[in-house]
Amino acid sequence: MLNSLIVVCLQTMIINTAETLSYSVRYAGVKLNKIAIALSLTGIIVLVSRTANMIQGPLTAKFVDYSNSTDPSFPLGNYLRIIMLASSLGTLIAIALFPTFVGLFSRVISKLEVEGSLPKLLSSVTVEQLKNTRKYIQKTRIKLPSFRYLGIPKRFIILNIFVTGFYTVGVISSLYAGHLSPHLLATASNSSGLINGLATILLTIFIDPQLGIITHKATEHAEYRDQLGKIYVMLMFTRFLGTMLGQLVFIPAAYFISWMVQLI
Repeated sequence: MLNSLIVVCLQTMIINTAETLSYSVRYAGVKLNKIAIALSLTGIIVLVSRTANMIQGPLTAKFVDYSNSTDPSFPLGNYLRIIMLASSLGTLIAIALFPTFVGLFSRVISKLEVEGSLPKLLSSVTVEQLKNTRKYIQKTRIKLPSFRYLGIPKRFIILNIFVTGFYTVGVISSLYAGHLSPHLLATASNSSGLINGLATILLTIFIDPQLGIITHKATEHAEYRDQLGKIYVMLMFTRFLGTMLGQLVFIPAAYFISWMVQLI
């Protein structure tokens, strides 16, 4: 089981790192005034990461099956919490890599505009170009007091934390609900939508439009553009807080799903 846990944790960490780094693509697009190209790249990254996330469910479900049928004393809750910690670590890695990937994605966006398609772009990459990526490496410099005057509504920040928390526990809590109600294992393990559905609604109605407004302001006003990098780092940090919030709501969400599936 330990080897399986390592594989799932690595996958979870990579998925969260990639998805969080989508902010660096947006910022690179704003800096180059090529936001449409940047958003297309963002869509590709999010699509790949969320598709990979679909694979995570069956791999994680293996722990539930083992706990229910083989070893009732298996510390399932601890294993699932470790997986959630991997998502937190992936978010922190993305924050550390943010300046570096802003430079890298600026180069990618410029080349994509020339090549015209992603396959052509990938085929044009040389070993020498890959070696030159070292010059884009930068350190993240975070000064918390500098986040006080960015003009972002507090409710937006809080909501982003809660939405991320819901997404973090959606699949994990549904699997644990299958452990709590083994006679409804299949129903519970496929009920992540009870949590993720709410998160998707909140994301679509409140988060995405606000993020679009923030990005639009940066494209229209140069003085606001200078603050955009700090805003994105702050949003990535709220994602990290959301993954940590998931540790608190993990068990209550599992009991909620278990209760709901018994009512269906």
